[in-house]
Amino acid sequence: MKNVKISTFPLLFVFVQACLAQADFAPHFFDNGQYSNSGNLALFSLSEDTPVGTQIYQLNGTDPEGQEVSYGLSFDPGSKEYFRVDPKSGNITLVEKLDREKQDSVDVNISITDGRSKVVERVTIFVMDANDEKPEFQNMPAIIDVLETTESGRSIYKVEAVDRDTGSGGSVTYHLQTPQSSLFAIDINSGVVRIRSGQMLDYEKTRTHFVTVIAKDGGGNLNGKEQFMSSTATLTVNVVDAQDTPPFFIGTPYFGYVYEVSAPGSEIFTVSAEDGDVGNPNPVIYSIDEGDDGVFGINETSGSISLLVAPIYLKRELFNIKVRASEVSTEDKKLDYEVTTVVVRVVDLNNNPPTFYGENGPQNMFELTMYEHPPEGEILRGLKITVNDSDKGANAKFNLRLIGPGRMLRAVPQTALNEAQVTILVEDSAAMDYEKHQFLTYKLLAVEIDTPERFSATADIVIHLLDTNDNAPKFSSDYYIARIPENSPGGSNVVSVTALDPDSGPWGEVKYSIYGSGADLFLIQPTSGIIYTQPWASLDAEVRSKYNFYVKAEDAEGKYSLAEVFVTVLDLNDHPPAFNDNFLEKTMVIGAPVKIEAVDDDAEVPNNVIEYAIMKADPDNNIFDIDSDTGEIKLKSYIKSMAIIQNITKKRDCSWSLVVQARDCGQPSFSTTAVVKIDITEATQLKGGPLGSLLLLNRNNPLQIIGMLVAIISLMVIVTVIISTASFLRNKKSNRILPNRRVRRRQRKQHFWNFRSPFKSSETPKENFTIQEEQQGPEVIVENVNYNNNISNVVRHWPPPPCAPALPPPPPTYIPRERHWTIPTVSATVTTKPKQRPVIDRRDTVNKELVSELKMRLQQKKIHVTET
Repeated sequence: MKNVKISTFPLLFVFVQACLAQADFAPHFFDNGQYSNSGNLALFSLSEDTPVGTQIYQLNGTDPEGQEVSYGLSFDPGSKEYFRVDPKSGNITLVEKLDREKQDSVDVNISITDGRSKVVERVTIFVMDANDEKPEFQNMPAIIDVLETTESGRSIYKVEAVDRDTGSGGSVTYHLQTPQSSLFAIDINSGVVRIRSGQMLDYEKTRTHFVTVIAKDGGGNLNGKEQFMSSTATLTVNVVDAQDTPPFFIGTPYFGYVYEVSAPGSEIFTVSAEDGDVGNPNPVIYSIDEGDDGVFGINETSGSISLLVAPIYLKRELFNIKVRASEVSTEDKKLDYEVTTVVVRVVDLNNNPPTFYGENGPQNMFELTMYEHPPEGEILRGLKITVNDSDKGANAKFNLRLIGPGRMLRAVPQTALNEAQVTILVEDSAAMDYEKHQFLTYKLLAVEIDTPERFSATADIVIHLLDTNDNAPKFSSDYYIARIPENSPGGSNVVSVTALDPDSGPWGEVKYSIYGSGADLFLIQPTSGIIYTQPWASLDAEVRSKYNFYVKAEDAEGKYSLAEVFVTVLDLNDHPPAFNDNFLEKTMVIGAPVKIEAVDDDAEVPNNVIEYAIMKADPDNNIFDIDSDTGEIKLKSYIKSMAIIQNITKKRDCSWSLVVQARDCGQPSFSTTAVVKIDITEATQLKGGPLGSLLLLNRNNPLQIIGMLVAIISLMVIVTVIISTASFLRNKKSNRILPNRRVRRRQRKQHFWNFRSPFKSSETPKENFTIQEEQQGPEVIVENVNYNNNISNVVRHWPPPPCAPALPPPPPTYIPRERHWTIPTVSATVTTKPKQRPVIDRRDTVNKELVSELKMRLQQKKIHVTET
């Protein structure tokens, strides 16, 4: 047996080695644990708020033989497929929205294969909660009834809410929306609603309360942020009335009276009370507690107090009766009560009301006729009124009141006893206006003061007002605006004015008149107020388009008012445009326009708005353009030189004749034509530097050239005067005494500026814009090439330009009775000193000696002043 064992063992080992060499091992997943994002999904969990499309995991495995593996993922039949896997990379993507509250885990079959062997594992993916659910009330909204006598702090309801989330997101706390102003409080954890400590319900104040409850979760993560969810619901609390309020009397305080003629059993006063619990009131009964002395009784159901004995048996004049009002339950048991006081006074019979009297006895109508606007404070003496009350004591005391429109009149006295003479005074004179009230009706009222009957009497006072002339006529407007076309015939109506005088009779009749600087062409009918033009008037908007004057409305006594009238003369298109001349000559420089102008004498647009057009051009009709608004004529943009023009016309003479039309924009429209002869030339560079450029630039405006030259010369004179004045003041301040110089004026030769006009015919075009300089003085001849008038040339003689001051001549030999010109020397810098040495002659020596002598005398004078 030992030999067999030894011989078979090597054979078995060789067989196993051969089997292993031919075996194919299956692939397998890596198990990287629950905190890894790759492996075999072992203990993997995923939040429910993960967005769809997110890569959540990567399957990871290997094949022992190193073969390439692929991955698969499947679900149980009928299950929702939440994930998808990429076979090559193993990336798992979320394709459906997760909801933990519906499904808190997902079972998945994952597989790995190398093409020959496939391994399948079943794993569970746990869905983690996110705070995506609001708390849900289980018993809200709700309506409950609570008795108003419920104790403070007692619970009245328990609110329940559930949040399906887990953790802090599933915990619920309770709050009130307005806890500070509420009568209620809620337990934050249990949801028990209580009446707030120190508070009580009151049916009589508020019968229904609406309590808003907020259920809030503990918060949690949602989409990467901390999220708190809440819900609200309303709890309606109906307050049930309870018998907790005593009765209350209506209409207190109470006063009753017993008169001398009152009979036993007569009603003195009736009290009234109600149960304070208005939700479920109990009946009320009445009784007298004290103060009646046995002479008064009360009906327990109606509250009527009556007299039990005759008035002669009453021992007092004033009774304070205590009356009780008690609630009665359904079992006829008295409950809460309330007590009040009824004051009963015993008085004599007040059987005489106040009465008004006139001169002939009782009277209730008084009339008076008077002029309007009497002086304030005046007594209406035509009214003789007396008032009387025959009762005695307090029963005869009454007030007087005058009732009527406004406060024009006042009655005195205001309070009287027994009898009084009534005086009516004027209080508001301005309001007593005949134009507003032709008659005034007042009621004079006398009312007793201290009697329960408050007897009264009335009398009518009618005042008829007479008119006075207290109003001036008044225009319907402070000003009137009228428009009338020009060339309207004389006597045409312009406007009608209206003024009213509210006075009556002749005082209300109005007469009209007009005056003012603009009224010369107009008349007005004195009675109707119609303003019309003078028969000879001719209105012309071009001469004057605006008139204003005053219209006067006057009554019979000279009271008047004024209004201003503004008349506008409307312009008609009655003037055609007009040129200065029907034949115009212009010279055009290539590149610069020429301008023609027509004038329309109409006053307003569009009648005086002119549009220009070229009707005809000879020899060529397509070389010029004209600005329809300004009248500027210019060459077409492609014409840049004379060569182009000569090529068009085949002539060396560049002269055109244009027929230009000027048409206004009025209705109807008028037009005028003129023939414009245009000579075309080319611009050349002027000689003379800036002056030539200036002349070329302003060749169409010679007045501007003259103005600029005058301004330059004036500026030079002003600067010279300023420098001379400053030098003189400086010398005077330094006390320098300078010798006089005799100046002999010589007659200077007059120089002229000569401007040669380019309008003047010349041999070459260049000479038209060249300034010729002469030895004798500049004479300038200027031609306005674009000027509208037909002036061939303009020659102006200009004053000689200022020259720099020269050195003064030597003093001349003295000649008796000959006038010498002497001027003080003024220091100023004129020119730089020449480099050559000046020649000193005898005259210079004399000047120096005079200066030295004057200096010496000045020093001696100073020394003399110092010694003294």
